[in-house]
Amino acid sequence: MSTARRAHPPQENGVGGYSDDEREVEEEEEDGEEGEGEGEEDEVEEEPRLKYQRLGGSVPAIVSTDPAAAIAVADRMVALGTHNGTLHILDFQGNQVKEIAAHTATINDISFDADGEYIGSCSDDGTVVISSLFTDEKLKFEYHRPMKTIALDPDYYRNYRRFATGGLAGQVLILTKKTWGGGYHKKVLRDGEGPIHSMKWRTDLLAWANDAGVKVHDMKMDKGIAFIERPKGIPRPEFLLPQLVWQDDTVLVIGWGTSVKIAAIRTDSSQGLNGIQRSITTASYQKYVDIVGSFQTGYHISGIAPFGDLLVVLAYVPEEEDKENNFSKSVPSRQGTAQRPEIHLVSWKNDELTTDALPIHGYEHYKAKDYALAHAPFSGSSNAGGQWAAGDEPLYYIVSPKDIVVAKPRDTEDHIAWLLQHGWHEKALAAVEAGQGRTELLDEVGSRYLDHLIIERKYAEAARLCPKLLRGSPSAWERWVFHFAHLRQLAVLVPYIPTENPQLSDTAYEVALVALTTNPSFHELLLTTIKKWPPTLYSASPVISAIEPHLNSSSMTDLLKEALAELYVINSQYDKAFSLYAELLKPEVFEFIEKHNLHDNIHDKVVDLMTLDSKRTVNLLIQHRDAIPPNDVVGQLLHTSKSCDKKHLLHLYLHALFETDMNAGKDFHDMQVELYADYEPRMLLPFLRTSQHYSLDKAYEIFAQKELVREQVFVLGRMGNAKEALSTIINKLEDIQEAVEFVMEQHDDELWEELIRQCLQKPEMVGMLLEHTVGNLDPLYIVNLVPDGLEIPRLRDRLVKIVTDYRTETSLRHGCNDILKADCVNLLVKYYHEARRGVYMASMDEEVTGTRVDEGSSRATERSSSVRALEIKSRTRCGARCCLCFDPLSIQDISVIVFHCCHAYHLSCLEGGLDLMKSNSSSQDSDEGSEDGDGTPSGESRMRCVLCTTAAA
Repeated sequence: MSTARRAHPPQENGVGGYSDDEREVEEEEEDGEEGEGEGEEDEVEEEPRLKYQRLGGSVPAIVSTDPAAAIAVADRMVALGTHNGTLHILDFQGNQVKEIAAHTATINDISFDADGEYIGSCSDDGTVVISSLFTDEKLKFEYHRPMKTIALDPDYYRNYRRFATGGLAGQVLILTKKTWGGGYHKKVLRDGEGPIHSMKWRTDLLAWANDAGVKVHDMKMDKGIAFIERPKGIPRPEFLLPQLVWQDDTVLVIGWGTSVKIAAIRTDSSQGLNGIQRSITTASYQKYVDIVGSFQTGYHISGIAPFGDLLVVLAYVPEEEDKENNFSKSVPSRQGTAQRPEIHLVSWKNDELTTDALPIHGYEHYKAKDYALAHAPFSGSSNAGGQWAAGDEPLYYIVSPKDIVVAKPRDTEDHIAWLLQHGWHEKALAAVEAGQGRTELLDEVGSRYLDHLIIERKYAEAARLCPKLLRGSPSAWERWVFHFAHLRQLAVLVPYIPTENPQLSDTAYEVALVALTTNPSFHELLLTTIKKWPPTLYSASPVISAIEPHLNSSSMTDLLKEALAELYVINSQYDKAFSLYAELLKPEVFEFIEKHNLHDNIHDKVVDLMTLDSKRTVNLLIQHRDAIPPNDVVGQLLHTSKSCDKKHLLHLYLHALFETDMNAGKDFHDMQVELYADYEPRMLLPFLRTSQHYSLDKAYEIFAQKELVREQVFVLGRMGNAKEALSTIINKLEDIQEAVEFVMEQHDDELWEELIRQCLQKPEMVGMLLEHTVGNLDPLYIVNLVPDGLEIPRLRDRLVKIVTDYRTETSLRHGCNDILKADCVNLLVKYYHEARRGVYMASMDEEVTGTRVDEGSSRATERSSSVRALEIKSRTRCGARCCLCFDPLSIQDISVIVFHCCHAYHLSCLEGGLDLMKSNSSSQDSDEGSEDGDGTPSGESRMRCVLCTTAAA
C-alpha cells in the first residue's frame, strides 16, 4: 500500500515550527504537487501513526557546537555520543544529567546493559570505554584501530562484566573480567571476515554484521547459529551501515541498504516457513534461523526498529542519479541537494501504512550514514487495536548531526485532533464518548462539532447533539439557546433544552417559548413544551403578551389557543382559560369548571359545552339551575348560529330538567310536547299525565300530525271527549283491553254502554270484549245484547274460557275464605291460651330487691321467656301498685284484680272507678251469666280495666 508523503514539523519542547527556509521549501513542494495533481482525484489521506517532537532541554546547545554521532536508549535515560568523543547522559526531556569525557574522536556506537547501570562506547580513536552511571567506575580499553561497534552483555555485571566489540580490525572480541588476578580475558570470536560494522546482544544471542553478512552466535553454548549473507547490489558498509535490531528474544530484524530481512531463531527441527534455515547441531539441541520475512525497498535504510507487529524504517531517499546508478558504485549525494529523511511504517510484507517526511535541520547536506534511529525498550505485544497502554508507548529517536527528533505513537487526543482537522467531527465525538482522551476534550470537540453543523446548516442534527455535547453547563446551554434564536432555528432545539441538571435562566425558557409562537408549524411543539416544562421555570406573562395580539387573526390556530389557555392556567387566569377550553371543545373542561368553581362563567358557553358533551353539560346545568336559569339555557340553544342539532339539545336539557323539577321548566312544556314527539315519543304519556302546563289543543294537533294515537286518546280524555277517545281506541288501535282500561279509568257507566255498542258493530270485537270484561261486566249481559244471527269468531271457545275462569275464580275465593277462617280460629285459640296464663305480681320487697340484682343473674335466666315478659310488662305498667290509688297491692284483706293487660287494681278502687265511668256515661254495663273461664263468679258485674277503657274511649 502506498500513501502520499506528509511533512510533519517536529516540535521543540512541545511547540512546533519551521524555519523560513523550510517553509519556502515545503510551499514549493506543495505547489508542485498541486500542479501535478490537477485533474486527478484526491487520495484519501491516511491518519499518521506517529507524532514527532524535537528533543529540547540541553540538546540544542550540545549539537550546536558538537554534532551528534550516536545514540542509545535505556529504560530511564538516553545516551548521546558526539563527534568530539563526549558522552552525554540525558533524561527523556533532553536535559543533561551527566557528562562523560570518554573519547577524543567520533563516538561510533553506544550500548547499555539490561539494568541501565553501565554504558559502553567505542570511537574512532581506537578506544572502548565502559562507565558506571551511578559510581565513578570507568574502564578504558585501547585497540589502536577505529572501533565501530560495541555490545554489553545484558547481564554485564553478573556475567563477569562481559562485553563484545569490533571495528576495522575485523575481529569480534569478547572480553570477560578474570575471576582472580585482575585484568580481562580477551577472546576472538571471529576474525578475517572484514570490518565489524554493527553488533547487537539479546539474552544469550549475539548478532553482528561485517562485509560478508550477518552472523548469529549462541553465547551460552559458544556456538554459531546462522550466517545470513549480505544483500547483493547495495552500497558498501562505509557508505550505508547495516542496521540490526532485536524485536524480541527470538526475532532479529536486519535492514541493509534497500533490503529488510526478519530472522526468527527456532529451537526445534521443523522446517521454516519458507524452507530457508541455517543450523548447527549440538549434542543437546538444535537452533536455526528461519527467515520469516524479506522484502526490498525503494530507499536506503538509515535505521530500523520494531513497532508492535510492524516496523519503523528511517529512510534516506537517494537522488534520481543515484537510483539510476548501480548501488554498488556507492557514489555519495551531492552536497546541498539531499531530500528529507522519511519515516516509513511498514508490515513484514512491505505494506506501507504511513509515510512521514521529516524536516530535519540541515537535511540537504546529509548522507544516509549521517542518520541514526534508536528506540526505547518496550513490550512489543502491547499494541492493541492501534493503541498503547499508558507508559508503554515506544519512543523513537531520529538523530542527525544537528537535530534530534523524538517519534512516538499518536494517542487518542492526537487522533481526535486529526479527525477534527479533517472535518470528521462525528468520528471525533464518537472517540471522545468512547472514553478516549481527557474528559475536557468533549467540550472542545462538542463546540467545534456544533459550529461545523451550524455552518453546514444542519440545525436539527446540531440540536440533537446538544444534550450530549453541552451536558451540565448552564452557560453553554444559554449561549446556544440564544445562538439558535438568532438563527431563527430555536424550534429544533426546544425539545432538547434541559429543565434540570442544569436549569437555565428564566429568560432562556421565555425566549424559547416566544420563538415558538411565531410560526403555525411550531404551535404543536409550543403546546407540548408548555405541558412538559414545569411552570416554575419561567414567567407566563411574556409569552401571553406575545400570543394575545393574534387572538382574532388568521394565524391563531387551535393549538395556539390551547397553549394560551395553558398559560392562563399557569398565570391563575382561570376564567380566560375556561373560555378558550370551551371554544376548543376540550373534554377536560368539565373537570376544570369543578376544580376552579367556574359555574358562574358558563352562561355564554352553553352551546359550546352542549356540543362537546351534552350529557355532562345537562347534568351541570341542572345542578346549578339557580345560577344558570332555564330561560338563559333555552334562549342560547334556540338562537345559536352554530351548526348543531339545537332541538335535540333542547330536548335533552328540558327532559332532564322535568325529571328533576317538574315545575322548573313549565314555561316550556308546550315546546317539550313537540320535542318528545320528535325525539322520544315513548316518554309522552308519562309527561302528559304528570304535567299540567301544556295546551291540550296544541298537543292534540301535534299528535294528530304525527299519528300518535294513544297520546291523542289521552288528550281527548283529558279534554272530556271520552266517547271520541274510546272510538279512537277501538277504531284505530283496535285494542279492547286498552278500551276497557280507559272506560274503567273514566268511571262512567255510559261509556260501558258506548263500548258495547261500538263493539257490536264488529263481531271480532265482541269476542275480545267477552274476554276482557270478566270481573267488570256480566258476560250474560253482553251476550243478551248480541243480535241474533251475528257470527262471532271463536265464540264457543271464549264462552268456555269465561265459564272456566269464573269457576276458577269462585274456587279460589272459597279456598281463601276457608284459609281465612282457619287462621282466625287458630289465632283465637292461641290468644285464649295466652290469656289463661298467670301474671306474676311482685311484692314491694321483691321489687326493691330486684332493682339491686343484675338482670342477667342466674335466677332470672331460669324463668321462662313468657313469664319474664309478663313480669317486665307488669312492673312497667303498675309496678306492684294499684293503678288508681298507687298503694301497694299487698294490703291485707283487700282483694286484687289483675287484667291481662297487666294493669292491677284493688277491688274497691276498681269498683269506684267503674262507677265513676258509668255515671259519666250514664249507662250501665254489667255482665250476667255463669262463671267464665277465668273464674269470675256468675252474675258478677263484668270488670274492665279502667285505664284501657279510658284510652279506648
